[in-house]
Amino acid sequence: MIKNSFLLLAMLLLVVSCGTETSKEADSTENQDPKIAKLKLQPGFKAELLYSPGEAGTGSWVSMAFDDKGRLITSDQYGFLYRMEVPEIGSENLTPKIEKLKIQTGEQVADSVVQMGYAQGLLYAFNSLYVMINHWGNEDFEKSSGLYRLQDTDNDDQYDKVTLLQKLEGAGEHGPHSIVPSPDGKSLYVIAGNHTDLPEEIDTYRLPKNWADDNLFPQIKDPRGHANDRGAPGGWVAKIDPDGKNWELVAAGFRNPYDLAFNELGDMFVYDSDMEWDLGMPWYRPTRICHVTSGAEFGWRTGNGKWAPAYPDNLPPLMNIGQGSPTNVMYGSNAKFPSKYKRSVFAFDWSFGIIYGIELQTQGSSYKGVREEFLSGLPLPLTDGVIGPDGAMYFMTGGRRLDSDLYRVYYDGDTDTESAVALEQTEENKIRKELETYHLGPKEGAVEAAWPHLDSDDRFLQYAARVALEHQPVNTWQQKVYDEKGAVKKTQGAIALARQGDATQQRKLLESLTGIDYVNLSTSEQVDLVRAIELTLSRMGKPNASSQKLVRDYLASHYPTETDVLNQLLSKTLVYVGEPTVVSKTLALLENPQGENADVMANSATDAADLILRNPQYGMDIAETLKNMPPAQNTYYGTVLSGATNGWTPELREKYFKWFYKAFSFKAGRSYIGFIDKARQGALANVSKSQFELYNEMSGDSLLSSSGNDLVSNAVQPKGPRKNWSEEDIEPLLAGGLENRDFEQGRNMFLATNCITCHSMKGEGQSIGPDLTNLGTRFSPADMMKAIIDPNDVISDQYNSTVFTLKDGNSVVGRLISENGSEYKISQNPYAPDVIRSIPKGDVVNTKMSTISLMPPGTINRLGPDEVKDLLAYLVAGGDKDNPIFAGADEAVAE
Repeated sequence: MIKNSFLLLAMLLLVVSCGTETSKEADSTENQDPKIAKLKLQPGFKAELLYSPGEAGTGSWVSMAFDDKGRLITSDQYGFLYRMEVPEIGSENLTPKIEKLKIQTGEQVADSVVQMGYAQGLLYAFNSLYVMINHWGNEDFEKSSGLYRLQDTDNDDQYDKVTLLQKLEGAGEHGPHSIVPSPDGKSLYVIAGNHTDLPEEIDTYRLPKNWADDNLFPQIKDPRGHANDRGAPGGWVAKIDPDGKNWELVAAGFRNPYDLAFNELGDMFVYDSDMEWDLGMPWYRPTRICHVTSGAEFGWRTGNGKWAPAYPDNLPPLMNIGQGSPTNVMYGSNAKFPSKYKRSVFAFDWSFGIIYGIELQTQGSSYKGVREEFLSGLPLPLTDGVIGPDGAMYFMTGGRRLDSDLYRVYYDGDTDTESAVALEQTEENKIRKELETYHLGPKEGAVEAAWPHLDSDDRFLQYAARVALEHQPVNTWQQKVYDEKGAVKKTQGAIALARQGDATQQRKLLESLTGIDYVNLSTSEQVDLVRAIELTLSRMGKPNASSQKLVRDYLASHYPTETDVLNQLLSKTLVYVGEPTVVSKTLALLENPQGENADVMANSATDAADLILRNPQYGMDIAETLKNMPPAQNTYYGTVLSGATNGWTPELREKYFKWFYKAFSFKAGRSYIGFIDKARQGALANVSKSQFELYNEMSGDSLLSSSGNDLVSNAVQPKGPRKNWSEEDIEPLLAGGLENRDFEQGRNMFLATNCITCHSMKGEGQSIGPDLTNLGTRFSPADMMKAIIDPNDVISDQYNSTVFTLKDGNSVVGRLISENGSEYKISQNPYAPDVIRSIPKGDVVNTKMSTISLMPPGTINRLGPDEVKDLLAYLVAGGDKDNPIFAGADEAVAE
C-alpha cells in the first residue's frame, strides 16, 4: 500500500505528557521480551521467540519447511538458505543450532557466494528439498525464478545435486511462490502471482485454456501502469509430479496468492490479495479466502476489468477478509490445538500483523467459515508458517528487508488436543468431485453426467458441471442447449457454448436466450442470464444491427433494477448494443448514490476502520478513503456512459460532464483520479470537436495534473538524491550546524513530506497530531531527526493507540477518547476523529498501549542532505521566515 499521510514527531511530546501506563497487562508483560509481549494470543496458547535473523545478520526470512529429520529449513528473501535444529517446547535454552546450507555440487566456493536461496517456497518431500526461487538472475545470484530440486546423492547430509525442474518467467512480489504436497502425498502443487507466466509445457488444463477478458465494460488499465501488460489468466495453481515433468493447470484468475493448503477432505484453500490502489472503486476486491476447486476461475483481470463474484463463470470467495497483504496459508489438522483449530484454515496478513483462523463448516459441495483473530501483533509482518512435527505452529516475520523473527506458538491449556471431530464429506461434495473427473478432457458419459447438475442450487456443483461440459466436443452437446426447456440449464449451457462454440452460432444463441421468461427468474438467475448474453456478445463479436435490436428489446425494459450487480450488467450490455434510453436511466442512477453496496469496503469480515491504527504506514490510506469515499456504483455508471454514443441531449451531456468535476472531489485508492480521468477522456472522444473545449473545462480539466493521475498541486517536490536515512547519518549531517538555511525550501519539504496533512504550523495544517509551531523551543535538530527516522522509539500516550483484546478472541485498536463505568469510547480514523466507536467494558479482556506510532518510518527518504537540513530548520524556526536560522540565505543565493 502507499504511504500518503504522516503523523510527524508526536513521540517528541513524551516529555510533556504524563507517561502514565494505562495497560492492565503492565505487570504481567513488563518482564517479557517485547517481541513476545506484543503478541495477542488466544487463551491457553503460549509463544516462544526462537531466533531473530535480523539481529543475527542472517537476513529477512520469508519461507520455511521441516525436513525428514525434524530440522527447520528457511530462506532469506534476498540471500541464503539456512538449516536449524529447534529446541523442544519449553526448553530453558531456546537458541537453535543453525547452519548456512551449503550446496556441494562441484568446486568449493567462497562462503559469501549464494549457491541457493532467494526462495519464496520451500518443501521437503520425496527425499528432496524443493526450492521455488523468486529472482531475476544477476551477479549476486545467478539462478533465476523457477522450481528447483535439491538432493543428497552421497548421504553425507549435504545437498550435492541441483536440478531445475521448471524455469518460470516472473519474479518479485507477484512472482512464483509456494510448493505444497498433494493430499495423497504423490504429487506437488505450486502457486504463483499474476506476474508469472504459465509454463509453456502445461500438459493438462482443468480450466479450459480459452480465457479472455469477457467484459463489455469500457476497459481502463491502471492509470499508473500496474499490471498493464498482464492479461488473463492471472495468478494460477498447478499440480506436478515429483520430477516436474507433468504439469496440470488446476485453477487461475487470482491476483497474487502466496500459498495454499488442503483440508482433510482434500479441498484446497488460498488467500488472495487485493489491489489497494482500487480502494473505494466498484471493481475493488478485498483480500479473500477462496475454496479452489478443479478448473476454478476467480475472475482477476487487469485494471477495471475484474469480474464480480456473482458472475456464474467464476467462483465466489468463501470469505472476504478485508484490506491487507496475504502471505502464508496452512490448515490445522496436524496441530496439537483444540478441536476447532484442527478444522481451521490459518491465513497470514503481512501488512496488519494478523493470523486469521477460519473454522470451516461444510455447506453443500463447498464450505462456509467462521473468522477469528487467532494471533496478532503490532508490528508483525508475517511471512510464512508451518505446523511442526511437534504439533506447534511455527511462524516468521520479515520480508522487504524488515527485521525478521522466528516464533513458535503451542497450546498449554486444559482443552483436549488429541481428539478432534473431522469434517464429514457431504453428498454434494462427492458429486462435485465425480464431475471433476471429467475436467481432464473428452470422456465418455461426461455430458450425461453433467447436464442434470446445470440447474443445481449449489454454485460450486453447478460450476463443476459446466466445466465438465466445456471439456467435451461441442458437437456432442450444442443442440442440447437449444433444445433445453429449463431456463437455468439453458443459461448455463449457453455460457458454455458462448465460451466454446463457433461465432456463427451467435444469432441462434441470442434468440435462444432472449426466449427465456425474464421476469419469472430469481435475481441470481437474471444475473446469470444477462451474463450469458454479455459473453455471447464479447466472445463472438459485435453483432449485426438486427441482433443488437433483439438484445435491446429484450433487456431495456428491465433496466434499472434494485440490484447493483444486475444494474452493472444491464447498463454495460445496453450501452454496447446502442440502447438510447440507457443514458438518461443511468444518469438518474448517478444522481442517486444509494445502493445495496454503496460502500464496497463494507462487505468483509474485518472492518476497514479496525485496520487503520494497526499499521498507519498502510492504514492511513484507508483512513483517507473512509473519510470521503466516492459512491462506488456512481464510478461504475460514470465509466459505463463513457462508451455510450446514442441517446444524448445537450442537457444530459451537461449533467454527465459536471458529474466528473464532482467525482474529482472524492478520495479513494491511489489510482482513483486516473481512472476517473481516463473515463472522462473516453467520454470526450464521443463529442464533436466544436464542443470539446466546453466539455473538457466543464468536466474538470483544470483540476488535474499533466499526467491526469493526480489533482494539480503547487507543492515543490524533493530533488534528492534519495537516501534511506539512519541514525548514523545524523551527526555528520548536522556537524556544520543549520546556519543560512533556505526558508522556502524548508517549507516546501514540510509540504512535500505531507507533514501538513497531520500537523499544523502557525495555524496552517491539520490537528491530527500536535502543533509543531513551538517544537524548536523544546527539541534539538538531532532529536527531531532521530524521531523522524525511528518514530516508534518513543510514543507519547497523548497520541498513542490502545489495543483492546475482546472476549471473542479478536482485538480492536483505537485512540481512547473517554471511558465510563460501562464502556470505552475510541476514535479509529485520524481523518474523521468525530466518528466514535463504543466498546462495552464487559467485552474487554485486557488493554495495552500500541507500540506503533501513527507516523511511518521513511518520511524523509526522498530528501537530499540540504533538503533535510532545510526541513529541520523550518521545524526549529516554527515556520518563522524571520528566524535567524535563515539569515544570510538570500545573500548566499545571490552570490
